Amino acid sequence: MKEQLKQRLQELRTEYTSGQKVLTELEAKQANLQNTLLRIQGAIQVLEEELTKADELLSNGTADLSTDDLVPADASHFIQTS
Repeated sequence: MKEQLKQRLQELRTEYTSGQKVLTELEAKQANLQNTLLRIQGAIQVLEEELTKADELLSNGTADLSTDDLVPADASHFIQTS
């Protein structure tokens, strides 16, 4: 009986350690995903602001707009060209 209890205790400790490892990995993935979502949110905000500026320029009668007029140099990495 005592050996069975020791064996079960060792199994539970092993399972607990494994669960802690999985939890640590999931927390790291969560942090990475939160950072990715934050960058995406920032890109969305920049693009929405630039679209608003473009709409304002068009409504003011400026018809000839190039990409350089709409996107500041520091936001160009948000635009995907393919």
